[in-house]
Amino acid sequence: MYLGIDIGGTKTLVAVLDQGGVITESSKFPTPPNYSDWKKSLANNVAKLTTKDFIACGVGVPGRIDRVHGVGLDMGNLPWHHIPVQQDVQKLLGCPVVVDNDANLGGLSEAMLLKKKFNRVLYVTISTGIGTGIITNQGIDPAFADSEGGQMMLEHHGTFKQWEDFASGRAIVERFGKKAQDITDEPTWRLIAKDMAAGLVDLIAVIQPEVIVLGGSIGTYYDRYAAYLLEVLSLHTNPLVPIPPIVQAQRPEQAVIYGCYDLAKSRYGTHRT
Repeated sequence: MYLGIDIGGTKTLVAVLDQGGVITESSKFPTPPNYSDWKKSLANNVAKLTTKDFIACGVGVPGRIDRVHGVGLDMGNLPWHHIPVQQDVQKLLGCPVVVDNDANLGGLSEAMLLKKKFNRVLYVTISTGIGTGIITNQGIDPAFADSEGGQMMLEHHGTFKQWEDFASGRAIVERFGKKAQDITDEPTWRLIAKDMAAGLVDLIAVIQPEVIVLGGSIGTYYDRYAAYLLEVLSLHTNPLVPIPPIVQAQRPEQAVIYGCYDLAKSRYGTHRT
């Protein structure tokens, strides 16, 4: 059995997966702002699992990491710095642990589902913030492993802002006073799609992906704004920067967990087919 731990800015998801990558049990808890409190909450949730013996564990963290030592350096939406997450989780579980950026893991998971069609996948997760993962030949591309697309500085209403500051789920709530799940009118989704397109255009030009996968909580509602997003992007297409297909994540809320499994199993076992 494998364990996946998806540390989000607001909640942490813990899931047990069998050898074939099927989730057999899971739990979630609010992510505390204090790392020590998070370790206690994790220990309490792991103790409640019926599975106690794991081959390996994958952990997704929302920020920059030191992959050699498994240390979370800085988190985008959490006040955590230089946290020894690999060491702490290994001590708790007694099994090998691998740590990577959550967007990379979400992208890895979704790219595995598309491996028969695409070799270069850009995964964009839009939730509290915006994260990006670039997957090449079913592996996290080392050249872009530390990419932070949500941190791109873009012009917005006459000033430069980070992309996630005006196009993320948090920004949607701040601007429109409601969550994406409660937005149903066309004018609002057109504005949201325009803000999303602003960052996607730049990412497409630099990365030249074969496909873009939209995940996270905003990816869940792709059908509400897909036509508007494609309409805006079509205005920026040219022979040198073609707009690739854009698809909804097949597992938008659990992509990171499956990516934890994919990475842990590839590192410490045989990859599933």
